Amino acid sequence: MDLSIAVILAQDGLTSGAIYALLALALVLVFSVTRVIFIPQGEFVAFGALTMAALQADKFPLSATLLVVLGCLSFAQEVWAIVSTPESRLTASRSIPVAALKFVLLPLAIYALVYVYGHASLPMALQLLLTLLIVMPMGPMIYRLAFQPLAEASTLVLLIVAVAVHYALIGIGLLMFGAEGSRTIPFSDARFDLGGLAVTGQSMVIIGVSIVLIVALYLYFERTLSGKALRATAVNRLGARLVGIGTAQAGRLAFMLAAGLGALCGVLIAPLTTVYYDSGFLIGLKGFVGAIIGGLGSYPIAAAGALLVGLLESYSSFWASAFKEVIVFTLIIPVLFWRSLTSRQIDEGDQ
Repeated sequence: MDLSIAVILAQDGLTSGAIYALLALALVLVFSVTRVIFIPQGEFVAFGALTMAALQADKFPLSATLLVVLGCLSFAQEVWAIVSTPESRLTASRSIPVAALKFVLLPLAIYALVYVYGHASLPMALQLLLTLLIVMPMGPMIYRLAFQPLAEASTLVLLIVAVAVHYALIGIGLLMFGAEGSRTIPFSDARFDLGGLAVTGQSMVIIGVSIVLIVALYLYFERTLSGKALRATAVNRLGARLVGIGTAQAGRLAFMLAAGLGALCGVLIAPLTTVYYDSGFLIGLKGFVGAIIGGLGSYPIAAAGALLVGLLESYSSFWASAFKEVIVFTLIIPVLFWRSLTSRQIDEGDQ
């Protein structure tokens, strides 16, 4: 391997690592706030990419229909929770209309917007906006349906539910998008020659967007009230509840941010590789390796670990392409071994 090949592989590794870093941050956010190891994170990647591809192919994305269905189910569950709880019945006249607005009217408005304006002639920036409008609300709806009723359950139970949701979303993805893969139009066709190295505009877009989003997330958690509420919930759920922070609302917000990051990652990688209905799982799993390196608690270490995963994957594809996935996922073994030796074991009931 000469220097030019090493630099090319480093570019590919950094591009992939930037995507994995965003997914790792989303996984750390969800776990720290809700204790859910969010296995279905990758499905939002696939949904985002394939929804964007459907818009560019001038087809109506069935993910908009899924959004309406999830909204109606979430509304029914919310109404049942209100009428079955004596304390909630006192505010039912106010709570039910608010739930109808969030879970029924908003998805229907997005559905109508996509039906009227979701065409290939739409500018790419607006196609991206429509894609995020469709996929992002699915996060809090899935949290409301699958995880909020079990918010106080053990981490193992939440993991089992996450696996069930993952398989359900894969089946729904096959039903909506079919078995055929899709690609999208690149955000930039430019090519730059940097000292003999050809750098694509799409790679620059991916790295640039990732940096901007990481900085934006840092500012959000440090400077905004809702970001500080998420941090407080992550540190101590009971303490956050005692000072008036709604842990259910924090969970929904965490899932919405995770869904948005996943959809954006899917849109960013779709011009570089063909995305299938089940492609998101493997991509999300590599982000999960980065999150594990950060102990599912440290954002900077998780992002750095995800970059390491991207670089390791890139160089492994050159040296041993048949075993690159094995090499990447083997990275998790020494990390878990080290953490098992250095971490103090805490029973879940003592937290």
